[in-house]
Formats: sequence, structure tokens, C-alpha cells
Amino acid sequence: MANKVEVKELLDAGVHFGHLTRRWNPNMAPYIYMERNGIHIINLYKSAAKMQEAGDALAKIAASGRKILFVATKKQAKEIVAEQAEKANMPYITERWPGGMLTNFVTIRKAVKKMASIDRMKKDGTFNSLSKKERLQVDRLRAKLEKNLGSISDMSRLPAALFVVDTTREHIAIKEAHKLNIPIFAMVDTNSDPREVDYLIPSNDDASKSISKVVSYVADSIVEGLSERKSEKTTKKKDEKASKEEKSEKSDKAPKEKKEKKAEVPSKDAEDKKAMKEAKKDVKLESKSETLDKAKTSNEEE
Repeated sequence: MANKVEVKELLDAGVHFGHLTRRWNPNMAPYIYMERNGIHIINLYKSAAKMQEAGDALAKIAASGRKILFVATKKQAKEIVAEQAEKANMPYITERWPGGMLTNFVTIRKAVKKMASIDRMKKDGTFNSLSKKERLQVDRLRAKLEKNLGSISDMSRLPAALFVVDTTREHIAIKEAHKLNIPIFAMVDTNSDPREVDYLIPSNDDASKSISKVVSYVADSIVEGLSERKSEKTTKKKDEKASKEEKSEKSDKAPKEKKEKKAEVPSKDAEDKKAMKEAKKDVKLESKSETLDKAKTSNEEE
């Protein structure tokens, strides 16, 4: 379970400041507390509740071993999101959103593999055999790929969820996620449509302090989910080891019991000894003719 959110901390970070009243989205009305000096004020109690809800859901996704893709291309959010995503060991996009990143994921993976093949060329010495012009072109291509896709190089399959800062700016990413039914978690300001998001956090998505507060909370929830998964794995391994040891102990005991049964002490009773001797004697079977003769004599006597 994610940590409790303190409303005072959100207030200090400026999470409550919305956009100008003339730029608002009417669908955000349930999350707006009041209007002050032509600016909408977000209800921080609702923000805290939604943060807690989103944190719990993200922790569960992380505990299942799936990836959550962070998306934030606006200037004030780039560094914060990159830092927190790396802390949570999750992929992120902070440069321009590559078109078809989700809907055409196979092509994106090819570009990532191209980057890996350039790295191999540099290691095995093939790169040095190229001409100066070719080396320069390859270096430029590698730098471009690293800038746009370097942060998702470890993402071998589609993410289980998206965390977005400013849904209005990242509308292409939102549309692609909708097409593939990928759940969306997002910081939603008063100028955005909350209906586009599965788990919204009503908050100021323009101030770096506000972004830092929300994103760090989300990252901590993911880290908590990952540590839970790790502890479950270790307990499972311990249980398996214990069961194996138990089985081996049983298998070791089994032959000893058999040996003990074989080494039974014979009875010392006289009648038992006599019966054993008679049982060991060879039994002579009668022939057919002898049996018939005995039968005839017994009939004649009668």
C-alpha cells in the first residue's frame, strides 16, 4: 500500500494552482474548489485521495513485474521525470514523442536494435574499418537514437500503463494508449479533459515543484511495489528449498526403515520352531495313478 498523502505538503508545493478561469475545461468542475483572482483553485483533498488511489494501482502493476512508461516532454518536467523514472527503474520519454511508439512498437524496437548493433560494431572493431565519413554518419545516427530512444532500450514489450504529465500536450501518446487499451495515469490540470484518463491526479502540471511532488510520490509507490515483488520471490525460493530438503530427508529415512524390517529376530518358541521345520521340508506330490488307487481302496472299504 502506498504512503499516505499529506494535504499540507501538496499546498506547500503549489499543487492547488490551476489555470486561468477562461481556459478551464468544464469536465474538471468536480475537482475545482474555488476561483481566486481569475485562477481556479484545485481541491487538494480530492487530489490527495486520487494520488493515493493511483499510487496503490501503480504499486500493484510494478509488483506484477510489468513496466510503466513515463511521458513528459515539457521543459519544466523533463529532468524531474527522467530522474524519478530511473529511480523506479522504469522507461521514460522526455524528448519528442516518437509517432507510433505504441501502435507501431515493432518498428521502434528495430530502431533500438540498430543502436545495439552500432555498439557491437564498436566493440568488435568493425567500426574502425569504416571510412572517416561513414564513422561520422554512424556516430550521428547513434546519438540521435540515444536521445530519442535510449531511455526505452530495456523495454522489450508494450508497457502495462502510462504515466503522463500534461495530457493536453501529450495527446498523441494518450490516443495511442486508448487504441491499445493501455491504462493511463496522469497529472490533469484545470484546462485538460479528465475523461481521457483512467487514473487522474488533479494537480498543477506547470510548476516544477508541483510536478516533483506528484512524480516522486508515484515513483516511491512503484519502488514499494517492486520491493514487495522481490520479497515474495525470496520467500518463494526459501519455501521451495525447505520442501526439497524435507523430501530428501524422507528419502534418506525410507531405506533405513526397510533394513530394520529385514533384520527381525526369529521366534524362540518351541512350537514355532517345529512349524518352521515342517514348512521347510520338501513336499512330495502324488502321481495321478496313486491318487486314483487311494480313491478306489477308500470306496471298497466303505
